Amino acid sequence: MTMDQVSSWGAELAGLGPRIAGCFERSEPRATAVAYVRGLLADVPRKNGWQLAEQAGVATPWSTQRLLGKASWDADGVRDVVRAYAVERLGEASAVLVLDETGFLKKGTRSVGVQRQYTGTAGRIENCQVGVFLAYASGRGRALIDRELYLPDEAWVKDADRRRVAAVPEEVGFASKPELGRRMLERAVAAGVPFGWVAADAVYGQHPGLREWLEAEGLRYAMAVPGDFKVAVGSASSQVRSLAPLVPARAWERRACGRGAKGMRYYDWSTLAVRVRHSRRRGSALAAPAAGFEHLLLVRRSIDDPAELAFFLVHVPVDATLAEIVNAVGARWSVEECFETAKNECGLDQYEVRKWPAWYRHITLAMLAAALLAAIRASHPTEKGAPTRDEPA
Repeated sequence: MTMDQVSSWGAELAGLGPRIAGCFERSEPRATAVAYVRGLLADVPRKNGWQLAEQAGVATPWSTQRLLGKASWDADGVRDVVRAYAVERLGEASAVLVLDETGFLKKGTRSVGVQRQYTGTAGRIENCQVGVFLAYASGRGRALIDRELYLPDEAWVKDADRRRVAAVPEEVGFASKPELGRRMLERAVAAGVPFGWVAADAVYGQHPGLREWLEAEGLRYAMAVPGDFKVAVGSASSQVRSLAPLVPARAWERRACGRGAKGMRYYDWSTLAVRVRHSRRRGSALAAPAAGFEHLLLVRRSIDDPAELAFFLVHVPVDATLAEIVNAVGARWSVEECFETAKNECGLDQYEVRKWPAWYRHITLAMLAAALLAAIRASHPTEKGAPTRDEPA
C-alpha cells in the first residue's frame, strides 16, 4: 500500500464522524463509535470488546460495551448514512440490489434469535443467528447497505421471557426472510437509491408476495427458483426442470456471468416466455407482469456437465437483452464477497453481544467499516481485489 493510499484511508475514516454526528445525542459515544470502526478496520486477531478497547488505547472495554448497549444513539440513522455513503461512492443507475442471508455461529441459547437452523455459512444445520442483508453492487464496487435479524417464530417470537431478556421490541413479530428483504428494498426505493435490478436466490425467488411487490413497483428482477417451481407455458403448467430439454440446441447462447476465482465464469443460457402465479393456492389466477414487462424463465446450463442446470425467474422490459439479464444474475454472487470482506476484514461476525439493540449496533458499524473499504477500493481501481467490469462473452 502506498503512502497516498494510507492517506486516503485516513481521510475517509476522518470523514465518517461528521456524517454520523446527527445519529448521536452526545459527542462521547460518537467518538467511541468512530474509534470502534477504526478498530474493526485494524489488524487485530479478534475484534471483540477487549481487543477493540486495547486498539483504541483504553484499559477496559466498558466504553465499547456501553456504545453497543446503553448509550443513546440511532443505529437505523447510521444505517441510512451507510446506504447514502455507498450510493455516493459506488452508485450507478445499472446497479443491482442483492438480497441474501448469512449465519453467525453461536453457542448457548441466550443470544437473540439463536436456534438450531440451517445456515449456508456452515452448509448445514447449526446453532446460529441468521441475518438478512441487502447489498449494493455496481461496476464501481459493492457494499452491504441494510440488515435485519431473522427471528424464528416458535423459538423466539412466541416466547415472552426470551424476548424480554434479549430486549426484543414489543412491536417485532414474525417475518419471513423474503418479508424482511422486502422491507429493506422498500427503504432503498424510498431513499431514491439508483439501481436497475434486484437479484436473489431461490429463498426469495419463490416467494409470491415479494415478486408481486417488485412487479407492482415496475422493478426488474432476476431471482433463482428451484427445479420444482411451476410456470405456465401455453395452456400447460410445468415444473421448470421439465422445460430445459425442450430448448432447441440453437437457442442456447454461451456467455460469461462474471469473474470467479479461476477467471470468467461461462455458461450456456436460454430464455423462455412463461406465466406465473403469485399465490401458491391451486387454481389461482396467473399474474400479469407490469406494463411493458414480461416474465421469462432463464435457464443456465453448465458447459462441463449439461445435466447441471439452474433456473431463474425474470421480470424484465420486453426489449431487455440476454446480456443484461445474465449480468444481473452474475451480480448476485457479489453479496458473498461482501460477507467475506465484512467478516474477515471488519469483524461482522466477531461480536459478543446477546441483545437485539446491540446486534443491530455492531452489525451497522461493521457495515460502515466495510463500506469505507469499498469506497477506498473504488478510488484505486487498479489495486488488487478492486472490482472490474466484466465484458460480455
